[in-house]
Amino acid sequence: MGRFDRLRRRPKEEKKPQEGKAQPTTVSTLERVCGEDKEAYKALFNTMLLDPKRIDISMKDAVENAKKAEKEKDAVRAAFMYRIAGGLAIYEGDVSKVVEYFAQAQRLQPNEEFPILKNTEKAVAKAQECYKQLSLA
Repeated sequence: MGRFDRLRRRPKEEKKPQEGKAQPTTVSTLERVCGEDKEAYKALFNTMLLDPKRIDISMKDAVENAKKAEKEKDAVRAAFMYRIAGGLAIYEGDVSKVVEYFAQAQRLQPNEEFPILKNTEKAVAKAQECYKQLSLA
């Protein structure tokens, strides 16, 4: 009968978090810098590079690789390289290049939306502030 005793046991109750205590949350540097500006946060969330100094390719080389991939009809690789170039342009604070590169990426992948193209200047300014706080600028 010992084998079947395990089957008849009641399932253990899962521990539920206590309702009176708030769960600790961590706030990223980007969230702290953007504060209540959800538009800037949304624009930078998927476009800003976490550590641009670790990218082994220059912005110029990324653009050249993107153009080469476009000639080879490799839209996915070209869009990826334009995103890298755009991320590096955000790091450098060059608003015109950010618009140019992310517009190219959106042209190649029309089903993907880049909110950074809506209010680029404000988003790049927030990114620069974030990089300064992270001591990357």
